[in-house]
Amino acid sequence: MKYVYPSVFHANEDGSYTITFPDLPGCISEGKSLPEAMEWAQSALSECLQLMLDEGEAIPPASSIKAIKTESDAEFVTLICVEAPLENVA
Repeated sequence: MKYVYPSVFHANEDGSYTITFPDLPGCISEGKSLPEAMEWAQSALSECLQLMLDEGEAIPPASSIKAIKTESDAEFVTLICVEAPLENVA
């Protein structure tokens, strides 16, 4: 199973990026470059979903990418896809 969630990439002044997932509060990552940020975003999403499953929490549905609004010109929204990390799936 694949999971696809919208993420917000915020370009920082030093060229790094901070990534958040509006549907998954607390799921945050950073990368020193855009390619690194994309990689870390996938890792963060996978780890957040696995933690939720391990703790018995329901996985929330993903919002439409069109529903996510940015707060500044330094941000953009993109989709992040991960394969199910789900070791606990029956």
